[in-house]
Amino acid sequence: MPKKTVVIGFLGTQLDSGQGAGRWEKWRPTVSLAQHEDLLVHRLELIYTPQHRALAERVTQDIATVSPDTEVKGVEMAIADPWDFGEVYAALYDWARRYRFNPEREQYWAHITTGTHVAQICMFLLVESRSIPGVLCQTSPPKKQVQGNAGNYALIDLDLSRYDALAKRFEAEQRNAVDFLKSGIATRNKRFNALIDEIERVAVRSRAPILLTGPTGAGKSHLARRMFELKKSRHEMKGEFVEVNCATLQGDGAASTLFGHKKGSFTGAAADRAGLLRTAHEGVLFLDEIGELGLDEQAMLLKAVEEKRFFPMGSDREVTSDFQLIAGTNRDLRIDVAAGRFREDLYARIDLWSYTLPGLAQRPEDLEPNIEHLLARAAAESGRAVRFNAEAKALYLRFAQSPEAVWAGNFRDLSASVTRLATLADGGRISTALVEAELQRLRWHWQHAGADAATVGTLRLDSLIGEEALEAMDLFDRLQLESVVRVCRESKTLSAAGRKLFHRSRTQRSVVNDADRLRKYLHKHGLSWDAVAG
Repeated sequence: MPKKTVVIGFLGTQLDSGQGAGRWEKWRPTVSLAQHEDLLVHRLELIYTPQHRALAERVTQDIATVSPDTEVKGVEMAIADPWDFGEVYAALYDWARRYRFNPEREQYWAHITTGTHVAQICMFLLVESRSIPGVLCQTSPPKKQVQGNAGNYALIDLDLSRYDALAKRFEAEQRNAVDFLKSGIATRNKRFNALIDEIERVAVRSRAPILLTGPTGAGKSHLARRMFELKKSRHEMKGEFVEVNCATLQGDGAASTLFGHKKGSFTGAAADRAGLLRTAHEGVLFLDEIGELGLDEQAMLLKAVEEKRFFPMGSDREVTSDFQLIAGTNRDLRIDVAAGRFREDLYARIDLWSYTLPGLAQRPEDLEPNIEHLLARAAAESGRAVRFNAEAKALYLRFAQSPEAVWAGNFRDLSASVTRLATLADGGRISTALVEAELQRLRWHWQHAGADAATVGTLRLDSLIGEEALEAMDLFDRLQLESVVRVCRESKTLSAAGRKLFHRSRTQRSVVNDADRLRKYLHKHGLSWDAVAG
């Protein structure tokens, strides 16, 4: 049995108007729906405001004259201002929520020729969101006004999956956006590519806070700027990209830098200062190392993010700033929240969209395309092309993708390494000898950087094993445990961490069980893989 046709539309207070016999010589869009010989409208849901009840009744009677089989149901909708988008949308949305749609037996057409432009847009949005499960119907008058001529009608299905050309165009646009976020680098790591795919969707659809975590040099700042530039290119941002490293903010200077101050609010405040939050109005504020902010500044930031207003230092009057916050950190803020170093309410607010950028050592398959990208960039800057010879490239990649290459500084280390090679390459060719010298330099650098990082990071073990246990440990054991924890957090699985930690001794064993060896080591310190990996 064919489905019944149900049309939903607003009464046209001008186009549907008319009195006397002369009204039949005029094309009226709502009446015309019932005048097509090839179309039977089984039911018309006619929406009108109370002040136009008489016109709605006249149109209902006229439809009964030309199409007795069409049932007209009047929908009186109290809308004070038909040009108020919020009011019209709310009224129409509430009606659609109450309406008993039966798509199995009825097909629904949303008539968008009548009503104010606001009403037509609202009808479009409700069909597009499937709140009204149907298609749009557009009617048009005949070329010559002849009595009884119904004109034309056209249906518009908003299901883009039906339009291959449009679907392919949108897919291409999304691929271009993803490629833009990756700076045109053809990355091969599936996990990273899936991460960027989601970030692209969030970047163009949301202005909620975004939290980027990951080790130093993983590209948090670069990605935040690319997200802003993507939004700017689509006219979703009017303001600027404002970046600040919270680790550089100390004392009164922290609040002053972020929120501004009034003249004389503290010693040295010789003039008013707007502050970076106001500078970022209608743009993006990127707070790198947000975990370094003091608790007072965290409280002020929470208010600014939630209410878009805050008090500058020394002022009793609030100011406003509508910005999107992107935060970056190389710390696990969950640990800082548990230790009381970071406000739980602020963390909950910025954790809506949280993404962990993997370090370079976790993306070995992406090393080659990134090296090619860096060489191309170096060539553009220097004006001369530089290439590896085959043996040199194989040697460099073999080392770069091995457990020995820790890439402590991530992309900063890689960029510096490629820059050195490109600068020293005679005749634009990177030789094996040049690569061997560079690998020695990297080994030396990571050996010293690792020692420094371990020394600095020992104090943070208390969040894992407690202060008393930490105090009872020798420095040797502290440094060893810190190194193991760092490798665990850089690895995807217990087995991957074990392979990296035991990469020499494992070759001398008849039975290799790296995961079990690492699990026993952690257990000796009262730790588990889940606790360490976070």
